Order: sequence, then structure tokens, then C-alpha cells
Amino acid sequence: MLKKFLNFYKTSSPAAPLEASDEAKDKLYKKLRFQAFMAGTIGYSLYYVCRTSLNVVKKPILDSGALDATQLGVIGSSLLFAYAIGKFVNGFLADYSNIKRFMATGLAVSAVANLLMGVLGLASGAIISSAVLFVAMSIMWAINGWSQSMGSPPSVIALSRWYPLDKRGTYYGFFSASHNIGEFLSFLFVGSLVATAGWQWGFFGSTIAGVLGVIFIILFMHDTPESKGLPSITVLAHEKESATDNQSVKDVQKLALRTPAVWILALASAFMYISRYAINGWGVLYLQEAKGFDLVDATQIISVNALLGIIGTVFSGWISDRFFKGSRNIPALVAGVLNTIGLILFVYGGNSWFINALSMVIFGIAVGVLISFLGGLMAVDVVPRNATGAALGVVGMASYVAAGIQDVVSGALIDAGKTVVDGVTTYDFSNAAIFWIGASIISFMLPILNWRRKAQN
Repeated sequence: MLKKFLNFYKTSSPAAPLEASDEAKDKLYKKLRFQAFMAGTIGYSLYYVCRTSLNVVKKPILDSGALDATQLGVIGSSLLFAYAIGKFVNGFLADYSNIKRFMATGLAVSAVANLLMGVLGLASGAIISSAVLFVAMSIMWAINGWSQSMGSPPSVIALSRWYPLDKRGTYYGFFSASHNIGEFLSFLFVGSLVATAGWQWGFFGSTIAGVLGVIFIILFMHDTPESKGLPSITVLAHEKESATDNQSVKDVQKLALRTPAVWILALASAFMYISRYAINGWGVLYLQEAKGFDLVDATQIISVNALLGIIGTVFSGWISDRFFKGSRNIPALVAGVLNTIGLILFVYGGNSWFINALSMVIFGIAVGVLISFLGGLMAVDVVPRNATGAALGVVGMASYVAAGIQDVVSGALIDAGKTVVDGVTTYDFSNAAIFWIGASIISFMLPILNWRRKAQN
């Protein structure tokens, strides 16, 4: 039974070579690689809807009295810590896997986790106590975190298996827009459901998004060119074989783990994720509590960050491929500085809707670039192609451990600044904001240590 299970998820065996002209093979190859790219991008954006639903419902949950800010921080961190460990483990496993089956399974489990979160919400108060709700939601959100870690590695491995090296940065940038598309859909779609029907329905809406994503992945994701009767990507792209092409995946993954540049990038990404998840996780609450916006305005402002981030991610890889000969250093540094500027403007720029939206424009574009570069592409560049999942695993683990720590620390700092006067509760975000901005500054300084590092492939 176990052997059948493992065989179901392992990389597809090569199919019989296609009996067709070179022109027909090339046409099929370009069709299948675009489908794999779209399945990874759209599928992962719907992963994100299933991941960020909790961020939208924090204020309604606090208002209901079901949970406090510290409990919400712990629940949020349970996803992030599970995701961090899962990103490392599943990154390594994905190098060996059938990426279609691997990715679809993760999203299916995530959709079920969201469904059960909504059910728990409906049962809160009358049927289950706050303590039981807290424990049950923490466990369920941790399961969601693990399943979420099965999304990014297959998507990026699809790019490595199907696209030539000279196009990888461009398409990686396009793929990275899935983060922002998912966040935008979550804040807009889930936020509208919550405002209309109650916070529990935010999780039910995410469940629907997850089911649609599973269907799309099954229909359009493809494992390897060889599984479709095509030659390897090296042959299809007319590339020279590298020294690691004939090494085992295990040996190449060990090589990736011994590469200092990967760990420096992982640490830089970790600090970037503190500032990123501070806005995604607490930005709506910050606008409501510190600046007096209602839920609709707050979610609209934060959704600007997600929407404009698409610009940063889509053009990041293309700009670095086209104008910097594949080097990501200069655009990554510029984006890091802009990320900090946008965050400072958000915290200290006053209560104007326009100024806060502008801060999210700057922050969103910058984070979009950094998600693409620090969050994966720069690490993928410095390891062999068949260690893509391993590099992503290292970066992902560091990033989401930091994001989880952020959620706990931010929740505690916000709760520490809580005051109650005449029955009215207010929150002081000053210390949390310093924590967020400091992390942003460190994140753009660390990659300078890798400035002279050359791409592996």
C-alpha cells in the first residue's frame, strides 16, 4: 500500500517518444509549457486565497469576543511555522515528485481546512467555548500551513522542467504575480463576503476558491516534457549539459545546502517576510484601530498593496533578464529601499485615504519584486536546475519561520499597548511598527554580501 502511494506521487516515467516532425514537437512543447505555467500561476494564486482568509476576519473575530489579539497571533503563527517546516520538507520532496498530483493534493487539503474553520466559527459561543475554539483553530490552521507548503515548489519546478534558462527569470516574475493576485482576491472577495454574511463565510469563500484551483491544476499542469513523449528541456531548449545534469538529485541537493549564498538569501527573505506579513496580517486591523477606517475602506487600501504588487512581480524577472543580463542585485536593492519607504509612509503618513493608498502602491510594487527575487529566484539562480525545490525549501523555511515569529511578536506588542477607558478598547501599534520597519531595513542590506556571486546555470 505504501509503495503504491509513493509511486503515485513520484516523477512520471518517460512516455514513448512522439512520432512527429520537429515542428510539431516544438508546437506541442510550447503549448504544454504555457499550460503548465498558467496552472502553476493561477493554481498558486488560489492557494493564497486559502492562506490569507484569516487575515481578513481578524477585526470581526475580535469584535465578537470569540478570540483576542494574542490568540489570533498564535493561530496565524501556527500556519506559518507549519508552512516553514513544510516548505523545507516539501521543497526537497517536490524535486522527486509528480508535480501535478503533489500540487493538487496540497490545495485540496487546504480547502478542507478552510471549510472546517468556517464550521468551527459557526459553532463558537453556543456550542464550543473560546478555549476549545482557540485550540481547534490552531490545529486546523497548522494543517492548512503544511498543505500550503505543497504549492510553491511544484509551481517553480514546473518552470525549471519546462522553460529554458534564459527565460526563467521572466516567467518566474510572471509566476510570482500569483502571490499578489491571491492576496487581492482574498481581500476583495473574502472581505466582501465577511462584510455581507459574517466572518465565518470568509472561510467558506476560500473553500470554493480552493476547489476551483484543484480542478484547474488537474486539467492543465504537466509533470515533465518526457512524460509527454518529448525530449528533455536541455534538448528542447538547445542548451549545453551542465556538470550536474547527470548527478543524482540527492547529491545536487546536498550541494545546494552547502552553498552559503543560499543561506544569506534565506535570511534576507526572512526579514522581508516580517514586514510583508506585518502588513498582510495586521494592516487591516492597524487601519481600523490606529487610523479609524472601517472594514471596507481598510481592506480596499490593503488590497492596493496586493494588486500593485503584480506590477513588481511581473516586470521584475523581465527587467533583470533584459537590462541586467540576468543579475538581480541592483533591482533587488532598489526594491528593498522602496519597501522601507512605503512602510514608513504607511505608519507615519497620517489618516488620509490617498496617502495610505499611496504607501501601499510603493510597498506593494517593492514587495512584488522582493517576493520574486529574495523569495526564490535569486536562490534558484545559484543552484543547479535539479535542486530547484531544495533551494526554495531553504528560503521558504527561513521566510516563514520569521513570518510566524512576526505574528506572535506583533500580536504580543499590540496586546501590550491595549488600553480600556470607559469600556472602549484602544491599541497602540508604536512598538510593533518599529519592529516591522527595522526588519525591512535589514532585509535589503543582507543581499549585498552576495553581490559578486554568479548564477550557477
